[in-house]
Amino acid sequence: MNLHDALAIAIKAIRKNRNLTQEDFGLVSSRTYLSTLERGLKSPTLDKLDEIARVMAIHPASLVLLAYSILSSNSHPNADAVEIVCQETKRLLSQFTDNTGTKLQ
Repeated sequence: MNLHDALAIAIKAIRKNRNLTQEDFGLVSSRTYLSTLERGLKSPTLDKLDEIARVMAIHPASLVLLAYSILSSNSHPNADAVEIVCQETKRLLSQFTDNTGTKLQ
């Protein structure tokens, strides 16, 4: 399995879990485009991923994290990947400074 396949599984699973049809995404993409994403034939841009996630009422990072969790566990989501990303993100945020040199909390 590759990342395209894992993202495809994640998009389709969340869409179905939320009882959304491909037509429900009509304001942000065509049904044909969403179908190609769900079959792993294309990868969305970051902006498109954000739009799709908004329709699903989730954070786009959750969609990406689910895809990587699926990828790391061979099609069944793996909670270990979620924990690793959460810890890593917290660590990075604690070290992050903005353009003015002010440390973000």
